[in-house]
Amino acid sequence: MAPRLIIVTAVLLASAAPARAELVQVQGGRGDALARRAGGAELVPELSIWRLDAAGLARLRRAGVVRVAEPERLLTKTALAAPATDPLVPTEWWRSAVGADRVDAPGPGKPITIVDSGLDITHPEFATRPNTILMNKQTTTDEDEDHGTEVASVIGAPNNGFGIVGVYPDAVLRAWDASPFGILNEGAAIQGIAEAAREGPGVINLSFGGEDADPLLDDAVMFAFRSGSLVVAAAGNEGLEGSPKGYPAAYPHVLTVGASNEAGRVASFSTLAPTVDLVAPGVAIPVAEPLAQDPSGYVQVPGTSFSAPLVAGATAWVWTERPDLDNTQLFEIMRRSAVDIGARGFDSASGYGLLDIPGALANSTPASDPQEPNEVPAEIEPHGLFPVGNAPLTRPGHLTASLAAHLDRSEDPVDLYRLWSPAREVLRVHAAGAVKMRLLRRAPRKTKAAALAVAKHGTVAYRNAAPHGAFVYVELRPVSRAVEYTLRITVARR
Repeated sequence: MAPRLIIVTAVLLASAAPARAELVQVQGGRGDALARRAGGAELVPELSIWRLDAAGLARLRRAGVVRVAEPERLLTKTALAAPATDPLVPTEWWRSAVGADRVDAPGPGKPITIVDSGLDITHPEFATRPNTILMNKQTTTDEDEDHGTEVASVIGAPNNGFGIVGVYPDAVLRAWDASPFGILNEGAAIQGIAEAAREGPGVINLSFGGEDADPLLDDAVMFAFRSGSLVVAAAGNEGLEGSPKGYPAAYPHVLTVGASNEAGRVASFSTLAPTVDLVAPGVAIPVAEPLAQDPSGYVQVPGTSFSAPLVAGATAWVWTERPDLDNTQLFEIMRRSAVDIGARGFDSASGYGLLDIPGALANSTPASDPQEPNEVPAEIEPHGLFPVGNAPLTRPGHLTASLAAHLDRSEDPVDLYRLWSPAREVLRVHAAGAVKMRLLRRAPRKTKAAALAVAKHGTVAYRNAAPHGAFVYVELRPVSRAVEYTLRITVARR
């Protein structure tokens, strides 16, 4: 079977099954009850995301409980023909490129969830593999349903004498089939991300994407990050087509992976973007193929679809060896330990460089980044995007506080915190670091709140002239690409 360049795009199909499906996010409580009565299928209870038909959506719109509604898209992959080669390659060249041959992978530890098409559990790589968990029904017979098996083999093909060995052979591997109709489906993918997050902190691999931003997919990714998981996504294969912005790779708090070649350079097809965090081998990658697709059971493929699982597997490996890390620390370690292969420092082709497993295992532990994600009011307010918001830094009776955090122009562009502003007193916030800072009027339902004061020389002050105290926001943005800062909050009579 010829190798294929896997390109994953999002398309809107007018006659997709189920017919006229709509993804809807409703206001919790009454909205959930009305969606249920309208015959909706609940996808993510924590985010009040439902699947409804057009009639059900119309009923909810009349009731005024709809927050977001959009036609459900199908996520599909396209294959480009290439000259035929043998399905098995004599060596997996990527092992030495990322240092997997210089250190021993651990036993089972932090789980990796693959949200993709189904896993062929009859394949010799998976038929007797321990710690392989099927989270829902898996199908692999359709011609477009080989991708999940391929991705899974890059991560966890065991050292069993058959075919290939994955980057983390003994990983706890979870498979969520997001192709219930033979093609990757948006609602099913959102469900899979949320289900992986509910299982507890782990790594979630998303080797799909498209050019249309989707607020519900974004919410699912933020839910996973808030739950303590780390999401890894393929950057895309549009480097020769102008590198259009792709999602979920472009969302904040997503570890975005481009592709490198055997020469240690960025592959020509790898999408260029300021959201690329690092690269990993993505050319001539041998993978397991569903037996229904190729009786040999193996093919050789290129694409960032296979770079991402190399990083996902390596990330779970590092997390297993360093279980005290939280997801914000692990995110930084995987970037900071990469070997620079492009322009000095960060660049939009290779990010911070090429995946280096030994380097990540030995990298110093960075400070944790508190209260993430916290870019918009809905992420920090109680009963916003999450049932429990972030605790305010100060509150009545506790008027001083300090913290250390960091910002990144692409991955963490804004930090937003709630502060208590006492009546007729001056609230002062001092930031040490290359940040821009403002105090904003609290506006839980808006993304743009009115500015109360703007920082000068790293300090912002605001006197609440009202006879009662109130919560306000402090907003911080980076001046340079990535910054670390400290924050100190005090209150005085004048």
